Amino acid sequence: MLSLDTSLTNRNAAAVLRDGLARLAQGEDRVDCSALAQVDSAAVAVLLAWQRDAASRGRALSFVGVPAQLAQLAALYGVDSLLQLAPAAGARAPQAASHQASHRH
Repeated sequence: MLSLDTSLTNRNAAAVLRDGLARLAQGEDRVDCSALAQVDSAAVAVLLAWQRDAASRGRALSFVGVPAQLAQLAALYGVDSLLQLAPAAGARAPQAASHQASHRH
């Protein structure tokens, strides 16, 4: 499993992208995002690039332990369903929270 460090921002996105692509080429199919504490839109772009790379190899890529901030950014850009992010324990995905609120009686 590819485990991300505490930060994935514009400052380190190119290096993280490159390292992740190398790991995907070696057969990795899961990315652990649980250590991420600092993210920006570059993090979403990196995850999307990894997802495209895995798909081009005919493999599915899963993201686990996704912090709420990253899930919210993906939802903001409308790519959360493409990435199929699994939230970190205790975190609620943005659409799950709004979905539950709309179905309360």
